[in-house]
Amino acid sequence: MAASGFSDLREKLTSMTPHRDDHKNKYPDRTSNGSGKGRKRKHRESDDDDYEHSDDSADLREQEARRVSSSVVQWSIFTPEECARIEEKIDEVVAKAEAGHYREHTVDRAPLRNKYFFGEGYTYGAQLERRGPGQERLYRKGQVDEIPSWVHELVIERLVSNGVIPEGFVNSAVINDYQPGGCIVSHVDPLHIFARPIVSVSFFSDSALCFGCRFQFKPIRVSEPVFVLPVRRGSVTVLSGYAADDITHCIRPQDIKERRAVIILRKTRPDAPRLDSDSPLSSSPAGRPGPLKVKRSHRKADPDAAHRPRVLEMDKEENRHPSLSRHHRHSVSSENNWRRDEDDDKHRESSGRKIKMRRH
Repeated sequence: MAASGFSDLREKLTSMTPHRDDHKNKYPDRTSNGSGKGRKRKHRESDDDDYEHSDDSADLREQEARRVSSSVVQWSIFTPEECARIEEKIDEVVAKAEAGHYREHTVDRAPLRNKYFFGEGYTYGAQLERRGPGQERLYRKGQVDEIPSWVHELVIERLVSNGVIPEGFVNSAVINDYQPGGCIVSHVDPLHIFARPIVSVSFFSDSALCFGCRFQFKPIRVSEPVFVLPVRRGSVTVLSGYAADDITHCIRPQDIKERRAVIILRKTRPDAPRLDSDSPLSSSPAGRPGPLKVKRSHRKADPDAAHRPRVLEMDKEENRHPSLSRHHRHSVSSENNWRRDEDDDKHRESSGRKIKMRRH
């Protein structure tokens, strides 16, 4: 380094990027304090007003974490014996799906994660004809199977009797079945589709629900969450307010170390939009089609898979749109590419905070 006239790599990098000096928020050079550690970078608002970005950011994150925590409620309702009985029923759902006994739109497969829609199902992600916020649509009535009786008897009725939800609230039940290393990217359950609260019950193993993460891909990476909520087997999690509407939530690959399933119970809005009858996604009859082709991996589940980069279906989708800016690729991707916009704010009551999300 001495031969090039620089004693510090940071000085060389600064000299190679002079355009950064034109940034409207200028930062003084970071210098060594003699201990090998650089000073914290300061942003000058004016000659008399300095504040440290790291401290300010930490304060904002703490404030956001408190808002999330205050709008999440967890209950311990299901005993290990009750969990085991429900888990047997979930295994039966998986077996019926592999045998092709469900309607076409009941089953949605992805790498290391399968979804089973009951009562109501909806389009999201790569299924959307048009991408963007608010484009999700419910399937036509009858295109997914009804909620199984065991979900009513073993799960919903227990929640009603414990005062978690009112009688008749649930008309949509989704089972998400994760294998080790599976995940679901950052998203907000569509406000124009589902009323609040969002209720979920966890089975098979412990995991975590993370808020405020950003996903990057190739390889898949997840930023530090604003708030991490431990989710135990048999626990009930209820999201409302800020946690449901104003910050994304996700499940990271590293948090699924064993098989885990969650039953998500929701109520659709009376005015939620549905697919038109002439939509390609709704062209199949409501009746039960022939057996589904079983998309089943012959690989054994690897406990270490949670800690290795993986190519997901979302990466393949990215390759189909090479014209997208690289800046958009490490964006917050959502289950439904959701983003609050100004028009939505006029019709939905919320704290007013917007979530800026970009498509990958």
